[in-house]
Amino acid sequence: MEADVSGTVLKRERTRDAVLELIESRSPGDAIPSERALCSLLGVSRPTVRAAVDELVAAGLLVREHGRGMFVAPAKITQELVAGDRALTVPQAAGAWSSRLLEFTTLQAGARVGRKLRMSPAAEIVYVARLRLVDGAPMAIEHLHIRAELVPGLSAQELESGDLYEHLRTTHGVHVHEAVQAIEPTVVTRAEAKLLDVPELSPALLFERLTSDTAGRPVEYVHSLYRGDRYRIVSRLALGAAAEVAPDREGHHPGIPPGDFAHGDAITSSTRGDIQTGA
Repeated sequence: MEADVSGTVLKRERTRDAVLELIESRSPGDAIPSERALCSLLGVSRPTVRAAVDELVAAGLLVREHGRGMFVAPAKITQELVAGDRALTVPQAAGAWSSRLLEFTTLQAGARVGRKLRMSPAAEIVYVARLRLVDGAPMAIEHLHIRAELVPGLSAQELESGDLYEHLRTTHGVHVHEAVQAIEPTVVTRAEAKLLDVPELSPALLFERLTSDTAGRPVEYVHSLYRGDRYRIVSRLALGAAAEVAPDREGHHPGIPPGDFAHGDAITSSTRGDIQTGA
């Protein structure tokens, strides 16, 4: 019995690898053979092919289109992380990033956000929700919570132009200094799925970030949900001495909207094993 199960698993794994080779030899949007054709090509049963294909669809590598067939999925957006002792100056994520404002309002912080920002639950914050898009396709939902006292008169247009930290520095003398961020896997709710154009309970990456100024005062708390089928994090680990790398201040940082630090102070990237945002 165990040998039969082991043989089935191995056969499915080999089938998956064969289909993966087909995917890697094609470009996004290209068709791959039908399940029936794959059965004949690989010499395996229909259930074995379907199980392998289902796994690749769930992983965001294949797309099924009813009545048309199977196609290579769009390439994932890859974001590189750097070691914690360097300024957060990671390479720019691929694609043209844009955003659509979902909500912009002033409200009371409440217990949870107030605790993270070390302020009274009754104190006011600016709350912003926006949908981030790459080349026009939805990629992430971001929820920003900013101390209202720090951004009097802040407009949606100013925020969308990426001038928030410029505004803090030049208008109020607030210098952003450090951002502690954590990443964990999650799934999307029905409402989130509708915004991101994915099935309910699809995998996603949850980013939580707390940004502080040079005095150690929390300035902003952000939590963002990135599509798991389209976004990938790659870590570069320094295992020995290396030449100093000149910082690149441009680019989209993981979990940080493009432009938010384009004109601001360097942000320290801290790698932690759990949520370090005051929870």
